[in-house]
Amino acid sequence: MKIDFSGFRALVTGAGKGIGRDTVKALHDSGATVVAVSRTNTDLLSLSKECPGLETVCVDLGDWEATEHALGNIGPIDLLVNNAAVLLPEPFLEVSKEAFDRTIKVNLRSVIQVSQMVTKGMIARGVPGSIVNVSSISSRAAVSTLTSYSSTKGAMDILTKIMALELGPHKIRVNTVHPTVVLTDMGVKVSADPEFANSVKNRTPLGKFAEVEDVVYSILFLLSDKSAMTNGSGIMVDGGYLAT
Repeated sequence: MKIDFSGFRALVTGAGKGIGRDTVKALHDSGATVVAVSRTNTDLLSLSKECPGLETVCVDLGDWEATEHALGNIGPIDLLVNNAAVLLPEPFLEVSKEAFDRTIKVNLRSVIQVSQMVTKGMIARGVPGSIVNVSSISSRAAVSTLTSYSSTKGAMDILTKIMALELGPHKIRVNTVHPTVVLTDMGVKVSADPEFANSVKNRTPLGKFAEVEDVVYSILFLLSDKSAMTNGSGIMVDGGYLAT
């Protein structure tokens, strides 16, 4: 199944590394014009070399005013991937205001802000659109020390459904992907604890973590018209973890 995004303009947050970076490259390879958003300029510079014609925006999405300034006039967008996230592990009894607030701002509030800007443009132009929010299996299953991260991903799930409900009449679809541990830089850090890594693998019927491409392919499917009747739903990229 070939997916062609020629003629579409896509925006990807958290584009500098991991899932976001490979999503940018896959969209670029599929013909889309891509706007890559990251808070790390060196990542954007190296990504631009891999994707000629890439548009880049360097901004910390945890800063509302800076985000408004950077993306307020971004122009027409047809496809949006809300992927930016921080993961700041802390035991529940030690959750700090600083870590919780930072996680809320980047993982959840920025999804609302960026999506508002993009969808207002879609509605004004009278065009359909597709949004994919990158959630996690930790929105459905409790994981020790991930209070802040899991709380934002759980909230993202219901946010996605509300967005799908309200934006659907405008022909804008909104869905999620829910990866297990993915072997990105963030995923390697999370899985560095052998006890945690083994517990996840032992509960996963396929017995392994996900590769980045496993998530990217699901994102591309949800962005495309191959999923034209999929709205307010989620794809579990978890090897069966949540089935057990």
